[in-house]
Amino acid sequence: MTTRVLFIEDDEEIRENVAELLLAEGFEPVTAKTGEEGLAMALREPPDLILCDIALPGMDGYAVIRAVSEYPQTEAIPFVFVSARADRADVRHGMSLGADDYVTKPF
Repeated sequence: MTTRVLFIEDDEEIRENVAELLLAEGFEPVTAKTGEEGLAMALREPPDLILCDIALPGMDGYAVIRAVSEYPQTEAIPFVFVSARADRADVRHGMSLGADDYVTKPF
């Protein structure tokens, strides 16, 4: 069984590059360009891991993690923020919302 990774990122180039890297490493990447789209995908077919940008149009990454934690089928999925927001306060805030890790861009 392949590990399914949902990557929520509004920048098409980054989204496609990360999907290619995940695929090359044997993961099954699924991508979404908005928080709303990513949440719907996670609820419909829960992934094994969620990677999520913070600065998204509409529903931002903080709202995504809050929503994911409210549903039984997604609350235990590991969640990692992938963001250019590298300030210590941003990292702390993301972790306080329940993120399992925080990766800063560029990576």
